[in-house]
Amino acid sequence: MAMVCLSDFEAHAKKYLPKIAWDFFAAGADECSTRDENILAYKRIHFRPRMLRDVSVMDTRTKLLGTEISFPVGIAPTGFHQLAWPDGEKSTARAANAMNTCYIASTYSTCTLEEISAAAPGGFRWFQLYIHRNRAVSQQLVQRAEALGFQGLVLTADLPYTGKRRDDVRNGFRLPPHMKLKNLEGAFEIDALIEVVEAVQGRIEVYLDGGIRKGSDVLKALALGAKCVFIGRPALWGLAYKGEEGLQDVLKILHDEFRLSMALAGCASVSEIGRHLVQFSKL
Repeated sequence: MAMVCLSDFEAHAKKYLPKIAWDFFAAGADECSTRDENILAYKRIHFRPRMLRDVSVMDTRTKLLGTEISFPVGIAPTGFHQLAWPDGEKSTARAANAMNTCYIASTYSTCTLEEISAAAPGGFRWFQLYIHRNRAVSQQLVQRAEALGFQGLVLTADLPYTGKRRDDVRNGFRLPPHMKLKNLEGAFEIDALIEVVEAVQGRIEVYLDGGIRKGSDVLKALALGAKCVFIGRPALWGLAYKGEEGLQDVLKILHDEFRLSMALAGCASVSEIGRHLVQFSKL
């Protein structure tokens, strides 16, 4: 079957991944209301396109903290990629590098930072850090990431406790014995975006993840002030399909959809995207 949209990859992953792995990737905390609302929130935003614009030449490139990427979609930090594909985060790093975009490696990776770095030399990577109870562990992780050429640190500050993931409890979820957390050895996103953008007043770049399923979702997020968006579950679906190649397919589809959405909205470059493109009455 041809894979033409991200929901095709989702359906494939649900069908072929072991139930315990699918449930872990798919579930959220408690009733999963935040997960579901993150997706539905984009449907409340409608475009106000500009007509009779020259979109014969399109440019989807943008920059993150001064580094150019091919389009404003990166890979969000998610854990346990080897549950989706044997090479795990190594495949993720290679796919992101091939598509010239940013990959944020998770503290909960099933490959070491060294393995991730070696898999895609010269790739644009950041490292996501959970603050460990033992601060020396956190310090060591940051130092390792810096020494390996990771260009940024993504600090998770909104998780003092983990949520109750009901399916994981029911399944008795544990990593398989051959997988380890190797680096530890030794408001709904789119609805909050406007307030965040207004609060920072251009002093820092604003990024968004959660609920991105189509290229038009990317355009909506950028119209509301995000500099870039990051995908989590869709990246795992791509890995589950064909590893590195599958994740590249996911990114290519998002890129093509984003490019088409830009053209239909009357934007030839990312710099032309702004709030004038969305109907605030629909928010």
